[in-house]
Amino acid sequence: MPKIKLMSHLVAGYPTDEIAFTAARALVEGGADILEIQLPFSDPSADGPAIQTACTEVLSRGFKTADGLSFISRLHKEFPEVKIYLMSYGSLVYTPGVFEFCKKASEAGVNGMIIPDLPFDNDEGLTEACRKNGMENIPVAAPSMSPERLEKLARAGFPYIYAALRTGITGTDTLIDESTLSFLKNVGAGGSKVYGGFGISEGKQARALSEYVEAIVAGSVFVRIITKNKDNPALLYDEVRKKAEELTGK
Repeated sequence: MPKIKLMSHLVAGYPTDEIAFTAARALVEGGADILEIQLPFSDPSADGPAIQTACTEVLSRGFKTADGLSFISRLHKEFPEVKIYLMSYGSLVYTPGVFEFCKKASEAGVNGMIIPDLPFDNDEGLTEACRKNGMENIPVAAPSMSPERLEKLARAGFPYIYAALRTGITGTDTLIDESTLSFLKNVGAGGSKVYGGFGISEGKQARALSEYVEAIVAGSVFVRIITKNKDNPALLYDEVRKKAEELTGK
């Protein structure tokens, strides 16, 4: 079976910059094709307990957006062949100005932006700002969308769409069934490449999804491994890499 593409989610600076960097190295060496780096946010709308707790811990030590971009810049210099997507929420992008934020993100090495609470058709200029700075805006599709709205998104011409495989928050297991696969087909109906995630933690889930998506997305599973092993960086590296290899079939 060919290797499955993996977009792996990390919270910038969790639990420390050095340990987060160790986890990123383990992900890349375990086969991750894309690093989705989340800027910690205080009131997330889609993150489950593992990621929320990680964000709270990082923010408690005074971590700022500039620190997150510095972390991304370091990753980009270390792994120039790996795509980096920045994930966060709208207020962090909007407050300094959407264009200015995108300019700084691009300069740090970001290839694409995933901002779940900025709708694709009312995004405060995010898509245009990404385009002008050599990045992609990657909108999020959810099963709760009406068929009409989902079709509008699918036909909007985005190169990539992030498909949240179920409603609710991240971190609990997702059942891959016929409704999931039908949703993915509808997301990709306009020709966009689809990233599929939310609750992906096992190789069998990745295999079930692989022919329907450009890449699988996994996040909470890695955050939980990091949390469990944060006092033992060597074991953390081994466990993160092993899970990445399981998900990619490497």
